Amino acid sequence: MAKSFFTSESVTRGHPDKVCDQIADRILDAHLQGDPDSHVACEVTCATDSVHIFGEISSDAAVDYENTAREVIAEIGYTLPGHGFDAENCRIQVDLHRQSPDIARGVVRQSEKERLDSGAGDQGMMFGFACRQTENLMPLPIELAHTLAKALEEVRTSRILPYLLPDGKTQVTVEYEDNIPVRIATVVLSAQHRDDISIEELRDDIITRVILPALPEELIDNKTEFYINPTGRFVEGGPAADSGLTGRKIIVDTYGGYARHGGGAFSGKDASKVDRSGAYLARYLAKNIVAADLAEACEIQLSYAIGLAEPTSIFIETFGTEKVEKQVLLSLLSSHTDLRPAAIIDLFRLKSPVFSSVSCYGHFGSNAADMLWEQTDLAKRLH
Repeated sequence: MAKSFFTSESVTRGHPDKVCDQIADRILDAHLQGDPDSHVACEVTCATDSVHIFGEISSDAAVDYENTAREVIAEIGYTLPGHGFDAENCRIQVDLHRQSPDIARGVVRQSEKERLDSGAGDQGMMFGFACRQTENLMPLPIELAHTLAKALEEVRTSRILPYLLPDGKTQVTVEYEDNIPVRIATVVLSAQHRDDISIEELRDDIITRVILPALPEELIDNKTEFYINPTGRFVEGGPAADSGLTGRKIIVDTYGGYARHGGGAFSGKDASKVDRSGAYLARYLAKNIVAADLAEACEIQLSYAIGLAEPTSIFIETFGTEKVEKQVLLSLLSSHTDLRPAAIIDLFRLKSPVFSSVSCYGHFGSNAADMLWEQTDLAKRLH
């Protein structure tokens, strides 16, 4: 019996990188709300008492960038002045300009036929993955890490543990036997907190109020190890303690490292950027192959060239679990799915302002269960 261990991590809304992702996606959604044809490539950085919003946006919508950023920061919970980062007092710098016409000429088309032949907004490759480890066909470690991060956020915002502050990270190691998850080996959780709480009380509260209620009881045993705030202190956190940047949590956003990643981030990008729409489609295809019982696990790679509509390649890996030949699977996908970026946007209704809801806790799996790219409607047609 082959034994192995795999670890994935997640972060809370108050993590500096996620602060940036949320601001960028809120700006994207605001543009799509006012102009569904907006083209947005918005990046954000944050540091002590400052936020910088920059990038390229072509849109007819009027968006108050500074107010949008302050709203997001306040919603996250950074509202206390004098602590290095708060919604009211942080400096917000905006440096946005219109999208390059060299990119726009390959993406924007006029007639319906031309619209569907709209090219990809950039070159690149994207991966999608699915497996039978969870109900949502996701790897178990990343789903558990997200569950813990959400639980940590909940006890803070509901004031069950009122001494907690917004920043936090979780990490879960799962033990496998013959590639089947059998137990949780290790849990690491770091929670930002006020200075007036003892580490002993915090650790006891986190185990009893967060970890044990959130994780499956049957996967925890007397050998499971818990590491809560391992350094013993986490008072300084968020952008006041560490700078943040959009797109720096791409593994947290996807499969926790269990599957490959093409390298392109999601947040702040409209769906003409195949970094986002291509990754959503790859997940949809992989999930539907598994849901159709054509394989126990599936990884899909798509690649695109800037200005071209059709993908330059499609690759499928089923790790020896396929029920039919891989070439048959590729033929099924090609005959039932339009892989052009404009068709992906239509299929998943990606001109709608839906992106803020997946800025944190994963773009796939349980956190995105209501999103169209997470549905398994294709599975019936693949038989």
